[in-house]
Amino acid sequence: MTVMLDSSAVAALHINAPGRAVVRRAMREDDQWCASALALGETLALIDRLTDEDVLRTELEDAIRRTWDYLYVVPVDQRCLDDATHLARQQPVGMSTAIHLAAASRLPAPLTFVTFDPAQITVALALGFDVRST
Repeated sequence: MTVMLDSSAVAALHINAPGRAVVRRAMREDDQWCASALALGETLALIDRLTDEDVLRTELEDAIRRTWDYLYVVPVDQRCLDDATHLARQQPVGMSTAIHLAAASRLPAPLTFVTFDPAQITVALALGFDVRST
C-alpha cells in the first residue's frame, strides 16, 4: 500500500495538532510515502499563516523540506492537469484539490490518502482511496 499526503497532511505532520497523530500512524503503516509536486509549495505558503516569528518560520520550513526529501513526488505534468480538470468538472472540488486527487490516481492501488480537507474526503472515497483524516 502507498500513502499519499496532501498539503494539509504535510503541514499537520509538523505542527502540534490532532491531525499529526493521524499522519504519523499512516506513515508507520507503510514505507511508500508520496505527495503531488503541488504539496510542497502549498505547505510552505501556509507557514506564514501559522506564526509571525521568523525563527519558528525557518524551523518549520526546514522540517518540511527535510520531510520532502523522503517523499516520492508525483509530477504535476500535463497529464495530471488534464485529469484534474476532468475531475474538477465532474466533482464539487476546486482545481488545487483536483490536482492532489489526480496525482493520487496515478499511483498503484491500494492507496491510503491522508487529508484534512473536507472537500477532498468524499471525492477521495469515491475514487476508491482509503482515507485517513480526523
